[in-house]
Amino acid sequence: MGKRGSMPNFKTVDDYIDSQSNEAQLILQELRSLIKEAAPEAVEIPNYKIPAFTLIPRTKPEKQIMMVAYAKYVSFYPYQDAINHFSEELKSFELGKGTVKFPFNKPLPKELIKRMVIFRKEELLSK
Repeated sequence: MGKRGSMPNFKTVDDYIDSQSNEAQLILQELRSLIKEAAPEAVEIPNYKIPAFTLIPRTKPEKQIMMVAYAKYVSFYPYQDAINHFSEELKSFELGKGTVKFPFNKPLPKELIKRMVIFRKEELLSK
């Protein structure tokens, strides 16, 4: 993000994306499309001041995946079990607790992202 001060509250995911740099907007839009492709019933909500997607309608906020833009990358939060499950395929990306960092200068692993979303959804449905 690169901006100082507290992050504003965004009414919609579009508002959040529109407030980001052009590079971040492209990745956020692509990531959003991949999430919706993998889980068409996902509901978009701004949560914790960032875009979130509830994979199972009418479930608690803990059942979400999220994305957030930073100065040089976009973080995708599919939760730690998904990170662990796909760890071999994620070796070329920087990982954090429950997150994958997608740098602006590298193409998104589209099929992997879709499989991670599906994995998370199936994980939630099995609980």
